[in-house]
Amino acid sequence: MDPVGYNELMPRKNVVKEYREKSFYHVYNRGVAKQKIFGDVDDYKKFLGLLKFYLSLQGPTLQVKVAPSKVLKNHSENVSLHSYCLMPNHFHILLYQEKIDSMNFFMRSLATKYVMYFNQRYKRTGPLFESNYKAVRVETDDQLIYLTKYIHRNPIDILPAGMDPVGYKYSSYGNYLRLFKQEWVKINEVLKFFKDKSYKEFVEEENDGSLRIIRDLGIDE
Repeated sequence: MDPVGYNELMPRKNVVKEYREKSFYHVYNRGVAKQKIFGDVDDYKKFLGLLKFYLSLQGPTLQVKVAPSKVLKNHSENVSLHSYCLMPNHFHILLYQEKIDSMNFFMRSLATKYVMYFNQRYKRTGPLFESNYKAVRVETDDQLIYLTKYIHRNPIDILPAGMDPVGYKYSSYGNYLRLFKQEWVKINEVLKFFKDKSYKEFVEEENDGSLRIIRDLGIDE
């Protein structure tokens, strides 16, 4: 990867969505008025379960016994997920879409099913998220790898003192460190750049000058 200037490394946050085929996107959203979108372990598991369903290859274990008109659509042929982090009131995911409208269809399916679940469980009505999801297109390899650093460092502020991001359960970080494997999380596109360097060292290094840059990809908490 060619070195780039700090101001060129990352796209500005809250950029208007620019849909292109065969492109990576940083996708994020948060709850209305910054309220929680995950209340407990079951909520996190539900969201992860939906990601797994929509992004896994179709097979017998994925078939849902409902009317044909209500069968959940699978998006695995057109969308792939490369990192994620679920926080109490927001989420970040790194997606790749094959077609110009693939991500939009996937996010619509994901949000609709999760909001239906959440509202039913907590006996509430109305929107759960503050707006439609936000998406920023990733334009360079540098942006791609630093974005995964930003995503995987997200839990640091809420973790107990002395605990590193590896201890956070609702992130793809463990996939990258090969502590566990979720087949629907694709790690090789990023790890191919770390043949001679530890990915863990890259993510957890705080004094490398990159944290100021990657914050520009986030939402204001």
